[in-house]
Amino acid sequence: MGRLASYVAKKLLEGEEVRVVNAERAVVSGKREWVIEKYQSFLNVRNRANPRKGPFHVKRPDLFVKKVIRGMLPKKKKRGRDALKRLRVYLGVPEEFKGKAEKLELFSSSKITRTDLITVGEICHFLGWKGESS
Repeated sequence: MGRLASYVAKKLLEGEEVRVVNAERAVVSGKREWVIEKYQSFLNVRNRANPRKGPFHVKRPDLFVKKVIRGMLPKKKKRGRDALKRLRVYLGVPEEFKGKAEKLELFSSSKITRTDLITVGEICHFLGWKGESS
């Protein structure tokens, strides 16, 4: 997910419009238990003075991926805000993009085994997302 986010952020800053499909299938590397524990501990972070102020924790995979990409953009500057407006993240593949998607092979490390991977859908499921995880 991090490599995808940095690639997408760079394309957005270059002025391109980017659509990310199948956000729930993005992969995070790391031990499954450690990754889940890390994100669950982040859920406990609150503003003590006024919990309604935030931080607000997203649980949907499309918003989760969008927030990761947003973290790699200069969102307080005009070019970063404009770049974020050019981004769309989808759950699954919408009808308009069927057959048109370009697959990115950003993850090609042979050292990481299948047990060291977890999808964003699974992470969001553990955080409380009620949708389908694939």
